[in-house]
Amino acid sequence: MSALFSAFGVDWHLLLIQAVNFVLLLAALTYFLYRPILRIIDERREKVAEGVRLAQEANKRLEDAKAQGEGMVADASKEAEGLVAAARSRASEVTAESTKAAEAKASAILKEAQAHAEEAKRLAMQESSKEIARAAMLAAEKILKEHA
Repeated sequence: MSALFSAFGVDWHLLLIQAVNFVLLLAALTYFLYRPILRIIDERREKVAEGVRLAQEANKRLEDAKAQGEGMVADASKEAEGLVAAARSRASEVTAESTKAAEAKASAILKEAQAHAEEAKRLAMQESSKEIARAAMLAAEKILKEHA
């Protein structure tokens, strides 16, 4: 084998020393460069994975908040519809009560006016009866004076 190495001009002592140097350089680079770079890459991978997980949680919370907001809006809408319906019903009741009260008041005023009209008619009839009686008495007196 040494003949083969010498035929190509290779010194096996130098080759062995270069192999040892390569192994030492490989060990040093692995220890000082490769492992720290792998650790940094793993840390970054974990940070990215954590960021993705947090983003997914934030999206889920956002969707939950949207659903809750839509539920609140729907509940508020239903409640508002109920309040509007109750207000309309109460307004109808108040209107009906007001109408009944106005009709009752108008009826009372009409009855009172009719009673006043009847009283005025009765008084007018009494007055006219008295006037007729007085006119008849004056006429009778005048006739009696003329004939006497």
